[in-house]
Amino acid sequence: MFQYAAESSPGPYPLTRTTRIEGGSDRHALMVDPTASPTSHACTLFETYDTTYRTNGRSVAGSGAIWNLNSNALRPSGFTSADAAGLPILPGLVNYDEMASGSMNHALRFSAQCTQESFVWPARHEAGQTNTQCPPMGARFRLNASFTLPVSSCNSFCQTVVTTMKTYGLILADNGSNWYFQGTADRRWTYGEVDQLKQIPASQFVAVDESCLIVNANSGQALQPGSTAFVQRCS
Repeated sequence: MFQYAAESSPGPYPLTRTTRIEGGSDRHALMVDPTASPTSHACTLFETYDTTYRTNGRSVAGSGAIWNLNSNALRPSGFTSADAAGLPILPGLVNYDEMASGSMNHALRFSAQCTQESFVWPARHEAGQTNTQCPPMGARFRLNASFTLPVSSCNSFCQTVVTTMKTYGLILADNGSNWYFQGTADRRWTYGEVDQLKQIPASQFVAVDESCLIVNANSGQALQPGSTAFVQRCS
């Protein structure tokens, strides 16, 4: 049962008593079915917001979205998801295993206290205010290429995040604390590793105009550097 049922994927969702539900006010629940679904024939991501599990089978949530992880399709324009921007949460998290490998090849989601009453691609939904000084949902910010942190205070994990922020940037996905980005729930994280990432100042980020990268307004696919279309439209 959803509060915003008209904008939520109807399910069913594989929510159980053992599903981890995020603490705090958002109470996100993220579930992945890696097997082929009878309907989608692809691995599937299920995400809910403001989630409460009930043993009587009448679990409730504010909203929910189901994603085919082999597709670039976006939500219908104007639809929320488990995130205010109408985007999936899981692909934008800092992943421990990716950090350990030294490579994260995706943007990171982040939140801001003030967001505009509008959204830009790839976002599909807004939850902001009329203040045009606030950024819109979906806005991407890139860390300045010249920014560095010494290895003495930023280990290899931290350096991987810095490189990711320079290459792929951050996408505004929700209302919340300013410049707040999150990682996957993993007991291997240490307080020291998290504290190192707090050294990256907001003043070192610049807004990026992504409009020339759009392949289709209803798809998250982006033109890739070096392609003919990229050179023609983004040079």
